[in-house]
Amino acid sequence: MNPVASREATRGAGLALEFENLGYRYAGAEAAALQGVSLAIEPGEFVVLAGGSGSGKTSLLRAGCGLIPHFHGGEISGTARVAGRPTTESGPGELADVVGYVAQDPETQIVSTTVAAELDLPLRFRGDHPAERARAVEEVALALGIPHLLPRTVTTLSGGELQRVALAVALVTRPPLILLDEPTSQLDPVSGDELIWLLRRLNEEWGVAVVLAEHRLERCLAAADRVIAMDAGRIGFDGSPRDFLAWAVTEKPELATPSALVFAGAGIEPLPVGVRDARQILRDRARSTKPSTTGGDQPPNRWANAPRRATAFRSGQAGGVEPAREPVLKAKRLWVELDPGDGPVDVLRGIDLEVRAGEKVALMGRNGAGKSTLLRTAAGLVEPVSGSVEVPAGIALLTQNPGDFLVRERIGDELSGPAGEAALRAVGLDLSPERDPRDLSGGERQRLALAIALAGRMEGDELPGLVCLDEPTRGMDRGLKEHLTELAGRLAARGAAVVISTHDVEFAVAFADRVVLLGDGEVVADADMPTVLSGGWYFASEVARVFDRPGLVSIGQGIGLLATEGSGP
Repeated sequence: MNPVASREATRGAGLALEFENLGYRYAGAEAAALQGVSLAIEPGEFVVLAGGSGSGKTSLLRAGCGLIPHFHGGEISGTARVAGRPTTESGPGELADVVGYVAQDPETQIVSTTVAAELDLPLRFRGDHPAERARAVEEVALALGIPHLLPRTVTTLSGGELQRVALAVALVTRPPLILLDEPTSQLDPVSGDELIWLLRRLNEEWGVAVVLAEHRLERCLAAADRVIAMDAGRIGFDGSPRDFLAWAVTEKPELATPSALVFAGAGIEPLPVGVRDARQILRDRARSTKPSTTGGDQPPNRWANAPRRATAFRSGQAGGVEPAREPVLKAKRLWVELDPGDGPVDVLRGIDLEVRAGEKVALMGRNGAGKSTLLRTAAGLVEPVSGSVEVPAGIALLTQNPGDFLVRERIGDELSGPAGEAALRAVGLDLSPERDPRDLSGGERQRLALAIALAGRMEGDELPGLVCLDEPTRGMDRGLKEHLTELAGRLAARGAAVVISTHDVEFAVAFADRVVLLGDGEVVADADMPTVLSGGWYFASEVARVFDRPGLVSIGQGIGLLATEGSGP
């Protein structure tokens, strides 16, 4: 059903979600997380929630499912209603039949032993008949492509698998509203795209209202009916995806998508909502204008006075010095087996890899390709079956889950003294030492964990030869990713090799000199960044997919092409 028609047909059922002058402050926090938020989500709407890290997106979703105030405490004002029910009077358990919630850290939501038991649990609590429960579990597993995971124990799941299971739990009761906080953050490009279009199908066919908080907006804007942008706990924008991009380019360019920044930089209108839209706009423009390399009588560029940071992420290369040549990682015929619960599985199969000091390497590949296992084996956390791995100058590893590093109740207890203060500055955090790490946004927790991993190594102390980060950009906006790119450049300039496992192609374009692509436990591609991340369908930047030119991956290259050729793909 058309989403607009669906909204009209269900309008009489009331609003899916409503906030009226909502304000909220976490216990012990100096600033309010939400301030005067008023909005209404209609049944059947697909809403993308944008905003920088710490802007209030996560708090808004928590308020929408009753976690605020029932779990997080703090001070709340105004009203929040889900399907007409005030969340101050009904907790998350009581609201579970009308709203499903997927948190940034899916591992915190899983409580059962097996995947099948986890999916069955909310249905059992609701009192459904055993046959109804069995059918619902089978349907949601098929919809999300995880029937093979049903017998698995949850402790054997990868981060991406956990994310799919958490989404399945939220959907299994078929609630009319789904709130999702960075649901694609641990998914590879293929799985991420599939998830967005699955949500859109559920939205269109079942009439499920979707509110999706996401930093990688290029993944989801084309599916959205509406975009709400948060800024310092308030609503900064509320409108259509195309109008949002026009607003973002001038007001919050760190939120604009790469293709929108390319078009704005070249003075082309309208700004594209996605790759397909961009290619169509360029085709229409090529038909209606004569090619010119001199500019000719071009319309004025209304984006010319946009803030300079609109050009962020253009270079495709971080700073640094020419890498030294000594190897800091040497893997030879490396073979690793892991047991996910039903017998040993070959996770790494004969890996031959060498990384030299000063290199910035993006480690990429689909979920389950072996990226995390390779980093954990290098750090000595996994024992290989055969072959060898050497890190002669030492290694620092930040694992996927920042919660593994956060064990105290105060930031000041997690990091103290000059070394701790230097590490916090290095990752761009300026937080009260009294704050509880559990009340931070996902991006802030990720950076705090990175600071803990690097504490004592940033100012004056000798760096390890190899610094490895496993999916460090989860929950980070583009501005924070730029800061991480600069940090990696500084580490590389001081002689450390930086290897970052990531599903974020746009970040890889900005950060990496080299890309190593894993597939089914083997190295399937290993070359310079532009060679690997252009010319493909999935492991390619948005700019690369718009123009489909060899080596063309960055925003600056796209603007340059349009300026010189005046044409697109």
